[in-house]
Amino acid sequence: MKDEKVLQIVYALDFAACAHSTQRRKGGKREPYINHLTEVARLSAEATGGSDATLIIAALLHDVLEDQSMHVTYEILAEKFGTEVADIVQEVTDDRSLPKAERKRMQVVHAPHLSRRAKILKIADKSANLESILKTPPLDWSLTRKRDYFNWAAEVVAGCRGENPWIEGVFDERFKRASF
Repeated sequence: MKDEKVLQIVYALDFAACAHSTQRRKGGKREPYINHLTEVARLSAEATGGSDATLIIAALLHDVLEDQSMHVTYEILAEKFGTEVADIVQEVTDDRSLPKAERKRMQVVHAPHLSRRAKILKIADKSANLESILKTPPLDWSLTRKRDYFNWAAEVVAGCRGENPWIEGVFDERFKRASF
């Protein structure tokens, strides 16, 4: 007997790996970008006790609209993975037509208005980014830039709190480990 949810997760992993195949993380190790996506999916799975396949799929795909907008659209995601997944991904996608500072400001503004799943995903994403900066920061990032990222991430997460204490605890633990 096949498990459709497991198949959808594997299809999403394959889709994300293909979509992001040429991307690398900004950190000193230049890890394949898929590592970030799988960490966000793992954190999302742990936050929900593995009970929300839709959220896990969205976590694997959470950057595909933002990073691959030339090749992947909302409509493609909806067709392949359903509108629930596509809606979550769209909720956490920045508008790349805006300047970076405005995109960051909008994340803070929009965070309290995200759906429950999108809030969990957003905190998982920010948690994964903090861990990456702690372990293998971008070589050209100053102490100030790292500190600014952590503080901005905390502002975004503040708007997402109240949905899942476990993922909030992961973020808080990583935030506290910063020595800058």
